[in-house]
Amino acid sequence: MTDSDDALLPLDAVRPPASPKDTKGAVVPAPERPVARVAVDNPLPHLDRPFDYLIPASMHETAQPGVRVRVRFAGKLADGFLLERIEESEHEGRLTPLERVVSPERVLTPEIAGLARAVADRYAGTLIDVLRLAVPPRHARAEGETPKPDARAASEDAAPRSAVPAQGGSAWDAYPSGPSFLDALHKGRAPRAVWSALPGATGWAGAMAEAVRATLDGGRGAVVVVPDGKDVALADGEFARALSPGSHVALTADLGPAERYRRWLKVLRGEVRAVVGTRAAMFAPVAELGLVAIWDDGDDLHAERLAPYPHAREVLGLRAHRTGAAMLIGGYARTAEATQLIASRWARPIVAARATIRSLAPRVRPAGEDAELAKDQAARLARLPSLAWRALRQGLESGPVLVQVPRRGYLPALACRHCRAPARCTLPPTRMAPGLLAAAVPLGGSAGAGFPTALPLVGPSGGLTLDVPLALQVNPAPAGGRGGQEPSRLPPAQAPQGGPGARPPAGPGGPESRGRLGGSGTPGRPDEPAAPRGLDGPASQGGRDAPAAPGGPGGPAFREGAGGPAAPEGPASRRGAGGPAAPGGPASRRGADGSAAPGGPVSREEAGGPMHLGGAGGAASLGEAGAPESLGGSGAARPLGGGSASMGPLGEGVASMGGHADPAAFCHGPLALRGGHAAPYCRWCGRVDADWRCPSCGSPRLRAVVVGARRTAEELGRAFPSVQVRTSGRDGVLASVPATRALVVATPGAEPVAEGGYAAAVLLDGWALLGRADLRAGEEAVRRWMNAAALLRPAAELVVLADAALPAVQALLRWDPVTHAERELADRAELGFPPAVRMATLTGAASAVRQMLDEVRLPADAQVLGPVAVDDAGQERAMIRVRRNGGAALAAALKGASGVRAARKTPDVVRVSVDPLDLI
Repeated sequence: MTDSDDALLPLDAVRPPASPKDTKGAVVPAPERPVARVAVDNPLPHLDRPFDYLIPASMHETAQPGVRVRVRFAGKLADGFLLERIEESEHEGRLTPLERVVSPERVLTPEIAGLARAVADRYAGTLIDVLRLAVPPRHARAEGETPKPDARAASEDAAPRSAVPAQGGSAWDAYPSGPSFLDALHKGRAPRAVWSALPGATGWAGAMAEAVRATLDGGRGAVVVVPDGKDVALADGEFARALSPGSHVALTADLGPAERYRRWLKVLRGEVRAVVGTRAAMFAPVAELGLVAIWDDGDDLHAERLAPYPHAREVLGLRAHRTGAAMLIGGYARTAEATQLIASRWARPIVAARATIRSLAPRVRPAGEDAELAKDQAARLARLPSLAWRALRQGLESGPVLVQVPRRGYLPALACRHCRAPARCTLPPTRMAPGLLAAAVPLGGSAGAGFPTALPLVGPSGGLTLDVPLALQVNPAPAGGRGGQEPSRLPPAQAPQGGPGARPPAGPGGPESRGRLGGSGTPGRPDEPAAPRGLDGPASQGGRDAPAAPGGPGGPAFREGAGGPAAPEGPASRRGAGGPAAPGGPASRRGADGSAAPGGPVSREEAGGPMHLGGAGGAASLGEAGAPESLGGSGAARPLGGGSASMGPLGEGVASMGGHADPAAFCHGPLALRGGHAAPYCRWCGRVDADWRCPSCGSPRLRAVVVGARRTAEELGRAFPSVQVRTSGRDGVLASVPATRALVVATPGAEPVAEGGYAAAVLLDGWALLGRADLRAGEEAVRRWMNAAALLRPAAELVVLADAALPAVQALLRWDPVTHAERELADRAELGFPPAVRMATLTGAASAVRQMLDEVRLPADAQVLGPVAVDDAGQERAMIRVRRNGGAALAAALKGASGVRAARKTPDVVRVSVDPLDLI
């Protein structure tokens, strides 16, 4: 063979044989479908796509679609989910093999994987963010437990139990289209309905259990999502009575990771076919899904707090559309989003007849109606007018009564009594650089007004010692004490001259004048006497011999005129100038002669208005031991060095030596009260600001802006001393109460279910719900009121403290949430707000938001609103509005822009939220 013939030979013929060393350690691919597509746990939006990996032959049996795997990504080990296996990859290079299979449990079903992809695309998020919400963290012990015998087979072998109660028929018989809805579920069809539940303490869980039972009888599964754990417990009890044993599970966050994962595995493995739970249950992997239901879809608890911020109603709607399942949206009220589904004919309404609604609805009476104002002129200003008192008193004769308070806590918001400026913390932050602290208390600055010395900055080793020329005087933290607590003060005799322990002279601003109940009502107005007001109405205006009569315009509390005798009844008793003491409460009051008198812990300035926490005309005196009088301290401490101090408009102290404080060096958090005998504390830094003075006018006196549930319960307990008062709120939610006499004070959403229903109810502070700067303020007020009113017995009396002319109050009066929701939807369509349009918000640093707006390729019909500032830290928000059919294009454009910013490694993050609840 010549050299020219060698050039014509194939390359393999002249290549030297491969050495065994070259193939040593090479990964042998799986014999079938050796390529795995993996969703890698990586939050970067520009990498939101599956990556191909090689499946080794050793993992051929365990590396199945849906398992958790570990892969090497960007040089590091990362978690992921194996989405599918394919024959070959489009990648032309060499594939990296899988590191290992974490568990052979196939936790990600194809249906949930497709749903997660659809949710991520709708909300401009990433797949892995949605999978974090859909698949709970692995618990190895629960996963390794031997599964119990198949509960599904056991339930099928057992005798079927009827979902219809033995007496009374079905709960759906009260609705004209209710029986046909159940029949469609039983036959395996997919009806979609918006259900307006009936009031009258009939409950909703029983009807929901019947719908689930009909679905199970049709051979399919069901998922029910409710707002909170209280509703989960209620539905779980009804499901246990209506369904076969072991055919459902309840999923809540308070179960713990092991038990929650154990129950979730039962659903995944097909041991149960029905699930009820909070918003995380919307991704429950129920096989052969036939029904998705959501109760009270207007509750903000259905909106996820983690990216991409999906809403349970939208996720369940997507799931029903993708799987061909039925959907049920239930509630006592109706949201604009549910009304939009009816208007688009995607769903049908289930509403009872008007005659049935009237027979079960409560008798609603607004406190401001003309007939009541003619009887009680003070009812317009009173927080609890005589109408509400009568309703509570009459209702207690036959059972429990409900009082709904929109705000939790005791007194969650305070203001200056003189100028009405919001009360904010004047203490420095708990930790700050020495340079900032020197700016907070300048040379010659005041240690009193604006610079309190009673509360030190406490570090890990006690009080901070600041190396500055003139710093705050602090006391070392007591041994074993916690940082941030108020230390014990020096006695006045041991306090330095002009220091925090010195008592200023008596006068309009001193403690003696602030402790008088009969003194001037406001600083600088000695000729204007203060009139202490009660919870239910104003004090008697008729002079010293005209006390308020129980049950009359002034309510049951007795009041005392100037110099008149005090009556030992009512929520609180007060003493006029020179009058004898009245035993109205444990806290002492200082009369005109300086003697202490036992009075209530606080008093009101006007009928039904906020309570005074200090100052003349009802100042709270907290005694001499440690706590200052009138909640304003014993006067402002004198500046060190003898200088005088004044207050600037932002709370900075201006000393006589010319020093100025930096306003940013103070906390400025809102002040609140935890109890009637406590000093005001900051809701941000948590410290007590007992030496507070108003930075605008210098007054130390406070008044309540908002009254919380615990304060309301305290006042009602004094008004009804022989009745048990029970509270339900953030500190503890009651699921149910017995049918005995009791006053139940609850915040919205925490109202317990009463056995047999409540005998009466009062909805307080309607202005707090209707006056919010929120797009959904009216809709939310109707929803919260109807949720509470539905717990009453048929024709029970319900008093709402709101103007009867408002549309929200009219909807409650007529029990007509449908018309209110339709008008709400029409108004939003006219103004261009969701759900009539699709809207997204961009929130972040001002420069980042503006840069993203310049770079994003928005749809042609997109409208940009803003950006506008949202806080003082430089954050801005812009809103982008498109038509409903342009929502997918908008989400894709925003996701692409976020990916570009992530690829550039832009430091400022812009939060993208599609159709958020808090637009305004």
